[in-house]
Amino acid sequence: MSHHVYAFEPPERFVAGTVGAPGERTFFLQARGGGRLVSVALEKVQVTLLAEKLEELLQEAHRRFGVDLAAETVVETADNEPLDTPLDEEFRVGTLGLQFDVDTATVIIEAIAVGDEETEERESELDDEDDELATADRDRLRVRLTPAATKAFIERAKRVVASGRPPCPLCGQPLDARGHLCPRHNGYRR
Repeated sequence: MSHHVYAFEPPERFVAGTVGAPGERTFFLQARGGGRLVSVALEKVQVTLLAEKLEELLQEAHRRFGVDLAAETVVETADNEPLDTPLDEEFRVGTLGLQFDVDTATVIIEAIAVGDEETEERESELDDEDDELATADRDRLRVRLTPAATKAFIERAKRVVASGRPPCPLCGQPLDARGHLCPRHNGYRR
């Protein structure tokens, strides 16, 4: 079975975005470049963790390799445009990988497709060395970003995640327009 590697080094645009109303949103990573458009679906928590880990990666690159993050300030306006169309999901993301390339001072993000149930069961039995072999036959989206483009991605991802339903001030769960059953109120609607 063949797999596809959608590589954008660098992309013209790489963003996180959503489709749907708050509470029913589907999250996407989308890369555009060279006349190609690739969209992959993922969970809200994956977008949140990706933004957090990218921030940590940039800070670590600054600390260990002296990457000057201040000199790479984003001068352009923030990308608040909707996702590009047509929005065709190539795959659903199961694993995200991050790397900092010291030679080019760029960040590499890999979004790897969820495997079949058989593959997932097999992976739980594998050790860490075999894990890379187990994901080698899966579709993946690979993008290479400058630190400035990475910071722009982080800021947009945070805005996208925050634009959903507001959290309950007591329990942190998302509030619907009708409220929710708050565990801190012993099951009464808030």
